[in-house]
Amino acid sequence: MGRKLWITTSAAVLLWAGAAQAQQVPAPSADPSAAQQETAVDDVVITAERRTTNLQETAVAATVLSGEDLEDRGVTSLEQLQFVAPSTTVQNFGQGNFFNVRGIGKSEPTTAIGVGVTTYRDGVPVFPGYFQTEPYYDIGSVELLRGPQGTFAGTNATGGAVFINARNPDFSGVNGYVMGQFGSYENVKLQGAVNVPLGDTLAARFAFNRETRDSFHDITGAYSGNPGDIDSSSVRASFLWTPTPALRVLLKGDYNHLDFGGYPADPALSTNDPFEITANGPHSGEDETARVSLNVSYVLDNGITLRSITGYQDGISEFSTDLDGTSALNNTFYDRVEEEVWSQEFNIVSPDNQRLTWLLGAFWQYDDVVFPVTTFPQGAYHVGFPEGVIDYYIFGETPKETQAVFGQISYDVSDRLQVQLGARWSESTSTNDNVYTTYPAFGLVLLQNDEVTAEKTTGKLSINYKVDDNNFVYGFVATGFKMGGLNAPNFYVPASSFGPEDVIDYELGWKSTMFDGRVRTQLGAYYMTYEGFQVIVGDPTVPLFNSIVNVRGETVLKGIEGSAQMRFGQWSVDVGASLSSSELGEFYAVDPRLPRIPCDPETGPAAGNCVNLEGHSQSYAPELTFNAGLQHEFVLGGGATLTPRIDYSHIGEAWTSIFNNETLGDRLEARNIVNLKLTYQVDDWTLSAYALNATDQTYIAAINAGLRYAGPPRQIGLNLLRTF
Repeated sequence: MGRKLWITTSAAVLLWAGAAQAQQVPAPSADPSAAQQETAVDDVVITAERRTTNLQETAVAATVLSGEDLEDRGVTSLEQLQFVAPSTTVQNFGQGNFFNVRGIGKSEPTTAIGVGVTTYRDGVPVFPGYFQTEPYYDIGSVELLRGPQGTFAGTNATGGAVFINARNPDFSGVNGYVMGQFGSYENVKLQGAVNVPLGDTLAARFAFNRETRDSFHDITGAYSGNPGDIDSSSVRASFLWTPTPALRVLLKGDYNHLDFGGYPADPALSTNDPFEITANGPHSGEDETARVSLNVSYVLDNGITLRSITGYQDGISEFSTDLDGTSALNNTFYDRVEEEVWSQEFNIVSPDNQRLTWLLGAFWQYDDVVFPVTTFPQGAYHVGFPEGVIDYYIFGETPKETQAVFGQISYDVSDRLQVQLGARWSESTSTNDNVYTTYPAFGLVLLQNDEVTAEKTTGKLSINYKVDDNNFVYGFVATGFKMGGLNAPNFYVPASSFGPEDVIDYELGWKSTMFDGRVRTQLGAYYMTYEGFQVIVGDPTVPLFNSIVNVRGETVLKGIEGSAQMRFGQWSVDVGASLSSSELGEFYAVDPRLPRIPCDPETGPAAGNCVNLEGHSQSYAPELTFNAGLQHEFVLGGGATLTPRIDYSHIGEAWTSIFNNETLGDRLEARNIVNLKLTYQVDDWTLSAYALNATDQTYIAAINAGLRYAGPPRQIGLNLLRTF
């Protein structure tokens, strides 16, 4: 593996350098500085660390995309983010998704397990398990950070963090945009935003997104609902108040009603067209969420900034599906989740223009998840056992509370050498409050009232060196922590808890600017070791009965990541790649699809179906990801431009289960996605033609509970944008 990593790294560096040298530098103009500005790659800033810094001089592995970048590359939701960012995978299965960075994140749709990748919306960490299908619209930027995060913002993250920032109001005048789109599968989208100054100190911005689309699937069984149909509405209101130069108050409110009709699927080992299935059960999926965030900052006379970030979120998710995916059985799944999240963060941030800079913070979050007591079919799982048909119901409340203090200091030893030191203390409590599982056929009720608490101190030490004005290198060691929790009681395992997960991350990075700013590159390598790595082991009889357990031995993830942005005249190129490997530590388990036998996760015995999974790959961790985009802007008469663009993404094959059993359908095949876009722009009008998955590749996007979920087929269409 080491030789493979080295070869790929060398090839990537040579590719970027060769591509740059192969381009013909434009002839000097009368104003050389103006010519350089026109052809240089724009500076990229990152705000995730609670201060604004240049990405090329920040010791973090990150992908930063503007709202325009997202639009150009066809990224309208979290699912498409994997096609433009290295080391990122998203497996959508309808009600939720498995969002992983470097193979770390979430691999099971349960509220019991924390997320390894935290998503922030306007500075507020959002729902950790469900409600991830909110569309991207009127976005200012998306910043995806890879590796453990926690010494400068919000909550813990062992795999990474995503900061999604909607556009803020400003005082530049009345401005905005309106966009209409029509595409295949009767896709209709209307979107727009308007910025309105309401005075010298108050401004507002309002945005909306409305979309409908027919299903990709053809279902021949007797089913209910509208499987796969999209009907979504989102609105946002933002207000910026700056009564003095020192005080800034930003208030945002979002509302989403997303009806996606469920997500049709069929058995993982099926060989038929995944868009033509025989399911005979119900299909529905609906999310309703509201969020309010309040960001208040005040700059003292000495330059120190005081900041408060307050968040409130409320959501209801309902989902139903045919659990066997065929007309042969009558297995159905229903689920209703009600979630409410309160969060509060305080920061004290030093001025930037000094040798010693620092940040202090405190964070609190209360996440209340309720599975309400209701009647079948809502909130229940109805499944066919070998002995017949048995219903079971899971109800109760599973609140979680987290509190933390954190800080980070940076000291410039010289004009070139900087040392950074960060630390974080966290305490998390997970509770199962009157959580019970009922089996009406047996007259059995399993009740659980339990609580677990864990605390941990983590930190980061980074050495950063500015070789010259164009080259920046860094190396750091960081630790991360993910809380433990409680497994819900079930027929086979009455109740159990699992411990926290600890990670140590070693990283080296090099960021370079070449050819008068026309080429910017970011290259890094990481080596991560996990203790108590949390994995999912399913029950062999009921697929949705899962227990979370800790791997006994040391789990290792390692790899390299690189990206580059190039601009030569009217040509723009961006590439990104990652190569990685993962190995689980010593751990014994029984594959849930094989006959059940006693199996101790620590001692085995390693006999029969109780096997040692040491050395197995982590699920949803492809060894190779690669993405590249190319566009050329043709200048036409009358100030018009015509810009064709092509984006290509490769996500390598990956395992969907820690058992790595290809015979049982654990292999998720590689996917190669090509997106095309042709944009004609004149004055304030922009007309675009697009083709997503232009080659119409049929691929499986996710496998969950023995079902396979097909990725979107080819979609073509036009959209018309008017700015004002």
